[in-house]
Amino acid sequence: MSTHYAERPSRLSGAVLWTKGTGAGGLVLPDGCMDLLWTEGRLLVAGPDTRAFRPGPGLRESWAGVRFRPGAGPALLGVPAHELRDRRVELADLWPGGEVRRMTERVDAAPDPAVALEGLALHLAAAARPEDPLVRAVAAALAAGRGVAATAEAVGLGARQLHRRSLVAFGYGSKTLARILRLQRALGLARSGVPLAETAARTGYADQAHLACDVRELAGTRATALL
Repeated sequence: MSTHYAERPSRLSGAVLWTKGTGAGGLVLPDGCMDLLWTEGRLLVAGPDTRAFRPGPGLRESWAGVRFRPGAGPALLGVPAHELRDRRVELADLWPGGEVRRMTERVDAAPDPAVALEGLALHLAAAARPEDPLVRAVAAALAAGRGVAATAEAVGLGARQLHRRSLVAFGYGSKTLARILRLQRALGLARSGVPLAETAARTGYADQAHLACDVRELAGTRATALL
């Protein structure tokens, strides 16, 4: 496996398959997603983060992961997202140990463990209950920059109902998810070369200082450092 980080669209709809080689570090920014993770001898689940996660010395091995789109993880893994918020959990703590051990051995033995992990995710998706279309609609609306109140009205839910559904599906309330997805949109624009002041205006921030404040709170660093 490469010593660098790399990702590509997964064969699982809406998901991303990524690999991280030995020694590759860097921040993992909040994105509203859950991941199925593999490192030799282990399968884990990464819950949705509310703050940037920096891998420590014990997480410097080679890794592969399938990052599910926001809201998709609970249906595949059978665990409400809020129970895993800001956590990395052994899959064997969530599922029967014997089943997880067999899965781990298959991925370990594969010529390309990342592809084998992707195959496992596809198998889980085929066996899972169908994804709630309302959850998908909420994620799409917030990702596009629609406000929380407008999103609730569009999907036919009250504010409290939307909050409760969001905790289960995304790990946090719709306001927090909207904030995280807005930051992701802003970073995408800024990385494409759009100046920060224009990025802030185009993604719904009051001004560049507002964007900088969100970056500090969610990523723990300055926008220029991220870019």
